[in-house]
Amino acid sequence: MGRPGQPAGQRPDRTVSIRILLADDQAMVRSGFRLILETQTGMTVVGEASNGAQAIALARELRPDVCLVDIRMPELDGIEVTRALAGPDVPDPLRVVIVTTFDTDEYVYGALRAGAAGFLLKDAGPALLIESVLAAHAGDALISPSVTVRLLQQLAPARGPAGREPPSVLSERERQIVAGIAKGRTNQEIAAELFISLSTVKTHITRVQEKLGVRNRVEIAAWSWENHIADPA
Repeated sequence: MGRPGQPAGQRPDRTVSIRILLADDQAMVRSGFRLILETQTGMTVVGEASNGAQAIALARELRPDVCLVDIRMPELDGIEVTRALAGPDVPDPLRVVIVTTFDTDEYVYGALRAGAAGFLLKDAGPALLIESVLAAHAGDALISPSVTVRLLQQLAPARGPAGREPPSVLSERERQIVAGIAKGRTNQEIAAELFISLSTVKTHITRVQEKLGVRNRVEIAAWSWENHIADPA
């Protein structure tokens, strides 16, 4: 997870080829995203969908590297699309990034739990849009820090007292790193805050994933929110 102009973990090689599917019911949004993304070396939009059912069909046919999916679409919404393409039961999941207005969207958390590799606001700007695609392609995740805070505030009253594993399964250092991830910190920022090396942060994250049985940083963040390790200020 990162911020505009900053790497999410280790910055991917911008010369690699990244094939992207756009799913949004607004043609102007798709056109705008295509214009931004295809100015980047190696990024190609290989398909566009105007509803959820079409998004699933195209994604399964084209097998893009990254799917940018609107949370609100006709026929099937972004959560259903995410679950079909990247859910826990999908044998060969795709990388889905949810795009949302968030202010009016109460379903973002459900989309993340369904397997999304991150989310961003539609007005987040070109830099964050590009970073979200790069992060997802690299197997990482990007969530805007400002959105993370709002998500925490929205979820706090409804979260249950327990998640998938008791918080004691993690060491104190691992808990600190998990809290940083949930707050939208990059690996570099976590390393600087804790006065440890970048490689040490990455090693801890790998161990956390193994202990919790999660696949990526988004699921680590979700576990943290559920277990009150990272609470809104």
